[in-house]
Amino acid sequence: MIENQNIRPAMVIGPLGEPLTVDSLPDPTTTRWVVRRKAEVVAAVNGGLLSIDEVCERYGLTLEEFASWQRAVDRSGMQGLRVTRIQHYRDLYERQLKY
Repeated sequence: MIENQNIRPAMVIGPLGEPLTVDSLPDPTTTRWVVRRKAEVVAAVNGGLLSIDEVCERYGLTLEEFASWQRAVDRSGMQGLRVTRIQHYRDLYERQLKY
């Protein structure tokens, strides 16, 4: 029954420990996605502040792009979101799965 209710928190804790609200999320016109902004959006979805569909529509992201951010955070934390280090963290994760 609870899944039919639209209960959302007013704020969630962001990746750096700061409170995040819908108003404090990155601007919908954001085109330069730095690690902190990506992590804030992932934290908003994980905390229930926004749904994945809302994030994709609000920021013009594909589901695959957002899912890759979420996987990167789950596997390697904020450092996994760094574009210049994606291959390094992907290789590290794959090596860990082998052993």
